Amino acid sequence: MLEINNLSKRFGDKTAVDAANITVDRPAMIGIIGRSGAGKSTLLRMLNRLADASDGEILFNGQDVTALRGAEKRQWQSDCAMIFQQFNLVPRLDVVSNVLHGTLNRRSTLATLFNLFPQADIYRAIDILERLGIAEHGAKRAEALSGGQQQRVAIARALMQDPKIILADEPIASLDPMNAQIVMQALRRIHEEDGRMVIANLHTLDTARRYCDRVIGMRDGRIVFDGTPAQLTTGVARDIYGADAGFSEAATSTEIETLDREFA
Repeated sequence: MLEINNLSKRFGDKTAVDAANITVDRPAMIGIIGRSGAGKSTLLRMLNRLADASDGEILFNGQDVTALRGAEKRQWQSDCAMIFQQFNLVPRLDVVSNVLHGTLNRRSTLATLFNLFPQADIYRAIDILERLGIAEHGAKRAEALSGGQQQRVAIARALMQDPKIILADEPIASLDPMNAQIVMQALRRIHEEDGRMVIANLHTLDTARRYCDRVIGMRDGRIVFDGTPAQLTTGVARDIYGADAGFSEAATSTEIETLDREFA
């Protein structure tokens, strides 16, 4: 389904992603972990075509994504929705209008200019907000919502695109633990209930272990681990984050048990 072959991205003499190879043969929830600067965000941006690859290719169902231009590229960006750490909503617009912006790629310039939406799309936006537990906030300005609520609006906007893949770039990095759990549970349900592929950059080992079917570890632009959460041992974590990261299996297990008690 998705093949990433020898994918690299260079910025001058710096290599941000170095010959990445990933094959995903069925919809899965995949977590990408690593230190800041490991290349995680650059990899997602290349997948969505927000950044062009320096070398290599991305294939989805046999189509060469790296070669797409113009309307075909915009269609791919609709099929491969992106969720950002800082939400990227329009603060002064109401929540429903922000969700409806997920349809912009398939609307005419005139309709976009006058902010005209078909009634069927409006109903669908409300249904998606209901699914994510925030329909009652539909008429509020996005800026009036909490961070966790805004991230769910961003997820709803992505779902309006009816994407085949959802990419989430550090979706919970700016959220408190409770809202982080709500957002990760929402992404997990979308994967399980819709059969969509979800690929998320995550900043904690425990989040990857708890919600993902597969974990990819990056260090200095290279993939150094690709396996199941059960295979993500303390030794592997040190390979990903460095020997000075100070991981201990006991500490990690305690953190997981604490979260389980808090959110049971």
